[in-house]
Amino acid sequence: MTTRPLAMVAGIGEGLGANLAATFASAGYDVVGLSRTERVSPVIGEAVREAGGAYTHLLADLTQETEAVAAIRPIADRVDVLIYTAHTLLIRPFIETSSQQLEELWRAGCFGAMLVCREVMPGMVARGSGTIIFTGATASVKGGAGFSAFASAKFALRGFAQALAREFGPKGVHVAHVVVDGLIEEQQTVARFGESTAARLDAGAIAEAYLYLARQHRSAWSHEIDLRPFSERF
Repeated sequence: MTTRPLAMVAGIGEGLGANLAATFASAGYDVVGLSRTERVSPVIGEAVREAGGAYTHLLADLTQETEAVAAIRPIADRVDVLIYTAHTLLIRPFIETSSQQLEELWRAGCFGAMLVCREVMPGMVARGSGTIIFTGATASVKGGAGFSAFASAKFALRGFAQALAREFGPKGVHVAHVVVDGLIEEQQTVARFGESTAARLDAGAIAEAYLYLARQHRSAWSHEIDLRPFSERF
């Protein structure tokens, strides 16, 4: 029996995470999801199985090194595609932002990415192949009022992605950063910002773009792409 390639979604949840899992399963991957709770695992597991793949859910707080490493290390060498989507969103005036809040956003947005990459990268280098995709945001390239903590974390992640791309691209590992410029139409967006008549990014369409990156030939890799609704101003 041929072993299916393995995609890992770090920071999986409903919306984008679930669509990533289903899209990669449909493309022939088994999927591992990591999050702090199992709340969404039954729904995502069913979607992956319906798409022909196997789903494994790992509980891990990616901001805590011991916990993250313990969850990832047993399967790290098998990961063919790593997608890092974990983040914490905070919109708050700078003067009202505590040092603890800034550190929490950095840990979720960048430190956790370092921990996961450090585990899966050796296996990818040994094989001479693999894809790592980081999920960025408008705040990755443009800091806005009220976004001092979030933007600093996203800027850090973008710089981290650039450094890894230059170090490991020559060793066969494709590292990409996706600037998601706009709100994604998903439950947590509606819960926080309400219903909207303006165009929002479709989570399934984003997932297809990630799959495209994972399938790119090494002679024509993209490092950074931006995705936004047709009506988004930029």
